[in-house]
Amino acid sequence: MASVYKSLSKTNGSTSTEKKTVPKNKQRVLILSSRGVTYRHRHLLNDLYSLLPHSRKDAKLDTKSKLYQLNELAELYNCNNVLFFEARKGKDLYIWMSKAPNGPTVKMHLQNLHTMSELHFPGNCLKGSRPILSFDSTFNTQPYLLVVKELLTHIFGVPKTSRKIKPFIDHVMGFTLADGKIWIRCFQINETEITSKDATNGATTEEIAIAVKSPKSRKGETKLSLTEIGPRFVLTPIVILESSFGGPVIYENKEFVSPNQIRSEMRLGKAGRYARRSEQEVDGRAKMGDLGLKTGAPRRKRDGDELEAAALFA
Repeated sequence: MASVYKSLSKTNGSTSTEKKTVPKNKQRVLILSSRGVTYRHRHLLNDLYSLLPHSRKDAKLDTKSKLYQLNELAELYNCNNVLFFEARKGKDLYIWMSKAPNGPTVKMHLQNLHTMSELHFPGNCLKGSRPILSFDSTFNTQPYLLVVKELLTHIFGVPKTSRKIKPFIDHVMGFTLADGKIWIRCFQINETEITSKDATNGATTEEIAIAVKSPKSRKGETKLSLTEIGPRFVLTPIVILESSFGGPVIYENKEFVSPNQIRSEMRLGKAGRYARRSEQEVDGRAKMGDLGLKTGAPRRKRDGDELEAAALFA
């Protein structure tokens, strides 16, 4: 009877646990960069690594063409998300966000970078805490924006099952879409008690009278405010690939202009100004020569005078 009771209790316990089990959100992010990154790019990588307790930082990748090797690294470190920083010419920074090993992959251009230590942001949050992700409503308007939103959620959303997290939510990450670019900012949630001054600001006369008569009525109430922590940067989507670091192109931003083309146009503009100045100078000399006012021509020697000392005492 005892053995039957044990077997029945085990089956009942297994069924009860099966009912209570919830699918776990297992997300791990591999963060690494290519060679040629500047100190500001490296500081951004360290800031994101400190904000994401479910991430793992790896050494620099030697190649920029064989990016499919990142799938093997992600499998080696048991990561299903990859955040890769690709530096070009020591100036431009591109970010690859991928869902390994099947994709998709988004390539973005990073601009307007401000790290945590650069602007001395006053905010601060607990290391290892979980963030609240705030997305703009325009992310639900187009299909490619939904793909980008899902990737950002998997990378920046810290799961409850991560080993390094702390059970607190004390900061917000905001993702805003404007001018075809994604503006990312991070804020600390400040919670302070409401004082009598705060209660009377922007209140009617009746509310002020109630707050003055019964100050204990607002005891325990708090107000929330946001203080920026950093980092702050802007992302411009360029290409979305179907698989992880490869495959057919799902979406391509036709309005994106590469920084190399912008710099070449600036150089051509400067060269055009120099060419116009040189042409004007040549035309001016030609006109002066036609009028007989050529200043650059050598002076004609004057005929000798008979009364000069050199001629008299020769």
